[in-house]
Amino acid sequence: MGLREKLEELRQQGIQEINKTEDLNKVNDIRVKMLGKKGPLTAVLRGMKDLSKEERPKVGKFANEIRDELTKAIEDKKAELTAARLNEKLAEETIDVTLPGKPTVQGQPHVIQQIIDQLVDLFVGMGYEVAVGDEVEQEEYNFERLNLPKDHPARDMQDTFYVTPSVLMRTQTSPMQARMMEKHDFSKGPLKMISPGKVYRRDTDDATHSHQFHQVEGLVLGEHITMADLKGTLEVVAKTLFGDQLEVRLRPSYFPFTEPSVEADITCFSCLGKGCAICKHTGWLEVLGAGMVHPNVLKMSGVDPDVYGGFAFGLGPDRFAMIKYGVEDIRDFYQNDVRFLNQFNQKG
Repeated sequence: MGLREKLEELRQQGIQEINKTEDLNKVNDIRVKMLGKKGPLTAVLRGMKDLSKEERPKVGKFANEIRDELTKAIEDKKAELTAARLNEKLAEETIDVTLPGKPTVQGQPHVIQQIIDQLVDLFVGMGYEVAVGDEVEQEEYNFERLNLPKDHPARDMQDTFYVTPSVLMRTQTSPMQARMMEKHDFSKGPLKMISPGKVYRRDTDDATHSHQFHQVEGLVLGEHITMADLKGTLEVVAKTLFGDQLEVRLRPSYFPFTEPSVEADITCFSCLGKGCAICKHTGWLEVLGAGMVHPNVLKMSGVDPDVYGGFAFGLGPDRFAMIKYGVEDIRDFYQNDVRFLNQFNQKG
């Protein structure tokens, strides 16, 4: 068999294998097999040295034509199989846009944030300013400006986390009251503010205590503000969060930064004052501490206590949430159990 016949046979064999295969990887194998350095086409071409000078150019031209034909057939087959694979993948991933979409679960604010939002909305509606301070605070503002000098025994109740000897994680949001008093211009009217946020104390975590919790502190300063204004404000807060049927009572207490100081109780929302396990059969629930701002606190912030006075209060959204929803363990709020948190549907 001459070289031309061998070349023609290789052409037919190659075209047949290329057309037959449906595997992209096998197409590449055919290319290596037919056109590679160790392939039959190369082996045939090596035999051209035995041809006469007249036949060698003709056979060489024919061999190049076969190589070009096989190369084109291989590239065409690769393009065909690549397009087929792409179309198959597109068909598998086709999205029917007319089908209804998968429903997404609508999130909601954490139950404690819901309480804070309700309080903020209430006080903003009454003309209060919202002042959010830093959680890392200077000792001077956290204690001394609030009539808690060094070695004051009340500091022991707020044993906390110090960053430096004079900087700490705030134990209350009250430092913002001192900061706001410093810069307030009373010629423009009274100071009415609340300060919500996280606070920190080195408490032992148990059912009713946490090393981190929330506070909303409030302050009203101006002329002719009395304890009656304080009680009226607290009644609005209690009825907004717990219902119109509740009453508020004030009991004498002690806080270094107020004088006189009171504890505020509300009628038990569960038994409406008759006595039950929730209120320990007293008919009342303790909800917050308050009082008239101590003259020393006013003086340290540059406010004349002979001209201006007012009241301050501090409440815990965590405790409000526990009371409102009958939650017995404060730690339940922080364990991120969605089954627990979903009970407090904001729209419910």
